Amino acid sequence: MSDYAKLLPSTNAASWAGRPFHRQWLMRQANNLFDFFQETSIDPDGGFYELDDKGNALNADHNICQIHTATRMVHCFAVGALIGRPGSDEMVDHGMRFIWERLRDERHGGYFWSCDRNGPVNTIKQAYGHAFVLLAASSAKLAGHRLADQMLADVTEVINTRFWDDKRGAVREEFNADWSPVAEYNGQNSNMHMTEALMAAFQATGEKSYLDKAERIAELIIGKHAVAMDYRVAEHFDGDWVLDKSYLGNEMFRPAGTTPGHWLEWSRLLLQLWTLGHKRLSWMTDASRQLFRRSIELGWDDKHGGFFYTLDWDNKPVMTEKLWWPLSEAIGAAAYLSDHDRDQFFQLWYRKLWDFAANHLIDTKSGGWRSELTTDLRPSARLFTGKPDIYHALQACLIPLYPTTGSLANAIIEADHTSHY
Repeated sequence: MSDYAKLLPSTNAASWAGRPFHRQWLMRQANNLFDFFQETSIDPDGGFYELDDKGNALNADHNICQIHTATRMVHCFAVGALIGRPGSDEMVDHGMRFIWERLRDERHGGYFWSCDRNGPVNTIKQAYGHAFVLLAASSAKLAGHRLADQMLADVTEVINTRFWDDKRGAVREEFNADWSPVAEYNGQNSNMHMTEALMAAFQATGEKSYLDKAERIAELIIGKHAVAMDYRVAEHFDGDWVLDKSYLGNEMFRPAGTTPGHWLEWSRLLLQLWTLGHKRLSWMTDASRQLFRRSIELGWDDKHGGFFYTLDWDNKPVMTEKLWWPLSEAIGAAAYLSDHDRDQFFQLWYRKLWDFAANHLIDTKSGGWRSELTTDLRPSARLFTGKPDIYHALQACLIPLYPTTGSLANAIIEADHTSHY
């Protein structure tokens, strides 16, 4: 147990998730995020702007909208529609039309990485981006959007025929526009988000093939590789799925070493997958606990607070920036673990994580969450400019409010079916 946990008497460790004030506070934070991103995010020429610290559009004169920006906005505002947030349906429709009409490659199939008002800018086709198309289409289907079934069928076919490697039980990383290979590289991050999207698609359609793929990815990335590394998640592999410790990559999307934020993300996803799989794969629950504990043990800055962005192979911090998304993922994981495990460790960390978010990340003056802090918790912009993303923070706010039985959008529907108001 951490030093923080020792300071709290056990009688104060009761779950916050059931307390009316905490639930109201969480929904208020979620609504603030919707307010921040809804007002100025729409690019009238298509897609969405990324926003600066004040909520103004970045690069408004020449906006290049990337696939993960558009798809995450669709997913989040589909969630907004499901909880009854006015204005959400228009945001979903704007994003769905942009993805379908502008990012989809009508000639070769699949979806480009980015485009501007004149057409495609980066024509690379990544499993990471296609995972978010699948997530967006799945959430939009639950929200009732007219294009959802068509997009869901289209991206599923692309994933099955182009990305899925049935021999390995994972998705291949990336291709050129004509589907010629780019490099002999495989990454866990794209497979992690594909796991998230496959679970959402399974719950949106009931088609078990999605769930089967998600379980196979988890077995490869966590059951085989992370377990062998004492529950540290390896990020980068060669074409044969052999760990590549020398990989340098891109410090924002593919940083070298290990990334504790992804251990936390997998911690939650494994419990989702275990639940959706009728709780038959018992190894997933222990792995979920171990991943969370290792991220706290190795990734948390005991002096200043917050998670280091990356560690080297000796578990020493390398990139010491404190980003908003690992903290957000930690909250979601702690919420899941607190609901499935009686160990007070997880609930105590749930409280500590929200303390950190409230005191350092949530911008009560300008709105949104600060995306990056220095080691000693001063606002920074070395890696991320402005407040580029609603997805991670919104899910941190909403996941604790709904059943921990699967994907967020479906959990909202499930809660509606069992409520009495």
